[in-house]
Amino acid sequence: MLLTEKLKQDLFSPSERGVIDYLFAEREHIHDQTMKQIAEATYTHPSILSRIATKLDFSGWLDLKIQFLEEIEYLNRHFSNIDANYPFADGDSLMIVANKMATLKQMTIEDTLSLLDHEAFEQAVTMLHEARHIKVFSIIHNLLLCHDFKSKMNRIGKQVTLCEVDAEFEAANSDETTCALLISYTGESDYTVGLIPYLKSRRVPVLALTSLGENAISHEADCTLRLTTRERLYSKIGSFTSNDSIHCLLDFLYAGVFAKDYEEHLKYKIQISKRFDHRKSSSEIMQEKEHPFT
Repeated sequence: MLLTEKLKQDLFSPSERGVIDYLFAEREHIHDQTMKQIAEATYTHPSILSRIATKLDFSGWLDLKIQFLEEIEYLNRHFSNIDANYPFADGDSLMIVANKMATLKQMTIEDTLSLLDHEAFEQAVTMLHEARHIKVFSIIHNLLLCHDFKSKMNRIGKQVTLCEVDAEFEAANSDETTCALLISYTGESDYTVGLIPYLKSRRVPVLALTSLGENAISHEADCTLRLTTRERLYSKIGSFTSNDSIHCLLDFLYAGVFAKDYEEHLKYKIQISKRFDHRKSSSEIMQEKEHPFT
């Protein structure tokens, strides 16, 4: 859960709520304000600010302030004109709907890329590259998004299993040569979180794709990549940005693994595809040309 969402919970006294209301009113303008200045502006004592940080499990006010400013920067950066939950409105023409959806997709890709930490991405690619077997765990509608990832990885010789049934047994029957890829938008799914003890007991490396902020899965994973975090759970037209962000990260991961052994993967893929892909086309654009690996 984002800190900005936690601050809206019913956890705080009236004086604490006054400070929180001030944070949301001032947003990025608190950057250079000290605890004393914020306390004076809200007619409270600096200890109130420390108490808010403690309630939210921060070591101090400065840590809370840093995360708050990072989230405000993130929320300001993209989607200023399109609501991820309701990207088009009743009465929009079909072409307006199409254009808004295209813009939302472009924004989602940019947002996902902006959240990609270089060190975490490099670690994630290495985990997948070194694994003999990649197992993907998630709820069913997320697993449906992963079939393309599985297909692409299989075509470069990487074994990928989408654990749609008997996920507990798949987790228990894994070892350190397996990489577990956990996908959860909320990061709090009982189904997915419940698999982690099995995986940890088998020393399975765990890679997570999940939302911004601390959650149960990101806390336990060996490596975490962040999904764009714009949607509510169900008050929305569709899971457009979360689905597109998952697709985007899976493409990044596939491309990263491919690039690790570019020539070998390209040679393998072209040879296998030439042998088994017998499609034909009259379009000159689609016509295959001779390649050194063929």
